[in-house]
Amino acid sequence: MSTPPVSTTGATINELLQTADLLLAGRLKATLAARHRGAALVLRTTLEITVDAALAAAEPGLSTSNMTAKLHCLRHYSSPATATRARRTWSHLCVACHYHQYEIGPTRSQVQAWHAEVSTLAALLGSQSAAAG
Repeated sequence: MSTPPVSTTGATINELLQTADLLLAGRLKATLAARHRGAALVLRTTLEITVDAALAAAEPGLSTSNMTAKLHCLRHYSSPATATRARRTWSHLCVACHYHQYEIGPTRSQVQAWHAEVSTLAALLGSQSAAAG
């Protein structure tokens, strides 16, 4: 998982991805369901920061919009396929982050698949940000 580090106020993309790995591996003390939901939240945050950085590099000021608007704008600053993947992954992660008594939380395999997708998107959008900047 070699994604380019994106500087944020608190952590880099790599550090966030490592935190998700630690949660999935059970190295952070939490219940199984909390680890999966927590990893999904970390991955959603990672994707949001990645999209913010890509848009900020392409068009300053776009990072102030809400995430839904940002994902629509992403189509114009990256390939449509990448934007669609980002929107789909973000939607799945949003559902996984919300707790409902009547729903089963995300499984380990789902979170691992989202981890791989967020890592790939971070690399794709990070390289586009570097090319734009």
